[in-house]
Amino acid sequence: MNLSQLFRSVGRLVPVAIVLASIPLAVSRPFADEGMWLFNDLPRMQLEKRHGFSPTDAWADHLRLSSVRFNSGGSASFVSRDGLVLTNHHVGVDTIAKLSTADRDLLADGFLAKRPEDEIKAPDLELNQLIAIRDVTAEVKAAVTGAMSPDEAVAARRAKIAEIESREKKASGLRSDVITLYGGNVYHLYQFRRFTDVRLVWAPERAIAFFGGDADNFEFPRFDLDACLFRVWEEGRPARVEHFLEWSKRGVAEGDLVFVSGNPGRTQRLLTVDALKEARDRQLPFEMEAIRRQEILLQQFSLGGDEAARRAKDRLFGVQNGRKARSGAIEGLQIPGLLERKVIEESGLKAAVGADDSLRPLLSAWDAAAANARARSRLLGAGIPGGSRLLRIAQTIAQLVEEDAKPSGERLPEYADAGRESLLLSLYSPAPIYADLETAVMADAIAELLERRGGDDPLCARVLDGLSPRDRAAAAVAGTKLFDAAERRRLVEGGREAVAASKDPMIRIARLVDPEARRHRANVDELVERDRQAYDRIAKARFAVRGTADYPDATFSLRLAFGQVRGYREQGRDVPAWTTIGGGFDHAAAHAGREDFEMPASWVKKRAVLDAATPFNFVCTADIIGGNSGSPVVDREGRLVGLIFDGNIQSLSAGFVYSEEQSRAVAVDARAILHALEVVYAADRLVAEIVGGEAVGGGSAPRSQ
Repeated sequence: MNLSQLFRSVGRLVPVAIVLASIPLAVSRPFADEGMWLFNDLPRMQLEKRHGFSPTDAWADHLRLSSVRFNSGGSASFVSRDGLVLTNHHVGVDTIAKLSTADRDLLADGFLAKRPEDEIKAPDLELNQLIAIRDVTAEVKAAVTGAMSPDEAVAARRAKIAEIESREKKASGLRSDVITLYGGNVYHLYQFRRFTDVRLVWAPERAIAFFGGDADNFEFPRFDLDACLFRVWEEGRPARVEHFLEWSKRGVAEGDLVFVSGNPGRTQRLLTVDALKEARDRQLPFEMEAIRRQEILLQQFSLGGDEAARRAKDRLFGVQNGRKARSGAIEGLQIPGLLERKVIEESGLKAAVGADDSLRPLLSAWDAAAANARARSRLLGAGIPGGSRLLRIAQTIAQLVEEDAKPSGERLPEYADAGRESLLLSLYSPAPIYADLETAVMADAIAELLERRGGDDPLCARVLDGLSPRDRAAAAVAGTKLFDAAERRRLVEGGREAVAASKDPMIRIARLVDPEARRHRANVDELVERDRQAYDRIAKARFAVRGTADYPDATFSLRLAFGQVRGYREQGRDVPAWTTIGGGFDHAAAHAGREDFEMPASWVKKRAVLDAATPFNFVCTADIIGGNSGSPVVDREGRLVGLIFDGNIQSLSAGFVYSEEQSRAVAVDARAILHALEVVYAADRLVAEIVGGEAVGGGSAPRSQ
């Protein structure tokens, strides 16, 4: 799979996804090993009572500072003092694809840098290390008054958050993001050290990183080496980092307590029953149809030959993953027991609220949330279809120069000063863009626009400019200069005048659709604010009835989850917690001749010297979701024992509810990664650096305390 792909955009932003992802919510009281916990508010009593473990501040700080976030949508960790970073292959696949060419397919063939100077610089990758967390709730909440309309509240809150982010970035030099928690009841300032010189060190062949392909995706048993290594550099040499994870030599056993440090994307576990039904019956099925359309388009494009298939592979992988993930989420929501549990929980809470005179006025929040859920459904299909990278670049430029004319606090949040460096890193990326693929996806996006709005719609007529969707897309791609990062920079630096004067066809289309895109954005923002206010009141009711010892919904910010290494029962059979390398070869033999089940030649060649009993993948009960891909799994001592890369099929409803009975997080065993590096890839330099702590340039690097 892949969890990061579930979190990452699959080419277009569906309105419901925008709305749901924009509402950070509180959740129900956790049970068992449930929880995506804040590092500055760990469940110490729960860990002590359930597992006899009390994390110290030093333990938590070390794990937090050893953890890394990928701007492409995933998690990672430092595993050496010289900035070596471990993550999933599928988290790195976007970069690996960008570094590949027709003559050097790093996805198919893999890559190993024999020397530091052979490590390949990523074109647009940013990694973030969380340095500090501070509560800024009072300052943010003081900016909004009860007399404000939703539009006024959105503007006031945005302005205050932009002010805080800009002020704190200037004072510290660190990336500064205000994170919304508990439905707007809490706001935390997260400050990050940014790494933008990131280099590929090692990646296995895709055949073993995604062994089993779509058939095995979100399944278990699994046999995937879904891992790769990058390195962060500073001032022309490998960066020295104080905190990194020591590789466990012992590994883990059945029943062991493990911890997952990562950046889960988005959960909506406080959604009301009515909102869940809207998601189940209308919103998720709409997203499924949009994804199926993209999947068919990319499959057809891939039939154009080996090079066409290579160019589309990364995007197709993400789309197929998104399709299966949403299918699993729908299936989970269709299980009567899940909604019955939510009905019982919600009824009990509302009864308690209704019995308290001071809380009873909060009951109207449930009706408001239901109305908002229906409004989300009505927004489906109202946005501007996307998919073309060139058009997204043009839209970013067209909006950026307009937003730059405003004070930072009045801009759309993505254009505020605090995030500008990250925005421009992506906008000016020299990564290759393929004209044939761009033409295909843009033609389909224009056709979808016509289907949604009708062929006689004035906006559609202006976009087409007398041509068919296919010809309009071909002409725009052929005529644009936005393939060149220098041209993008020229337009941005030239400002509104340069963009207004541009004859570039992509810029012209972007300017045509921008008023409609902004109108839709305003509708979404208003709905998000109404939902924020409704769920804020629901959260207040929950806090009043049940206290505040709950974790907030995931927001792609760093969290700690924990659980036990444990198998489960499925369809009357026991599913063991582990697979082995030998089992991987057996799995290949059982599926001989089927695509995606062929071991790469490098593995077949070394089969005789590989230890068949080496643990390959394992499952645990830790509470994870998309965005956790690449998260390190550590033991009680904080040593690396695994690498999260997937969840089983039963985990796909985790965005809405956690269940320990069958839901499992799937990890690559650290022992398999090390064994493969040593035996299959002869990566002696990396093995020495990981196991011995040997620095890239020589010398020793003891584990930081």
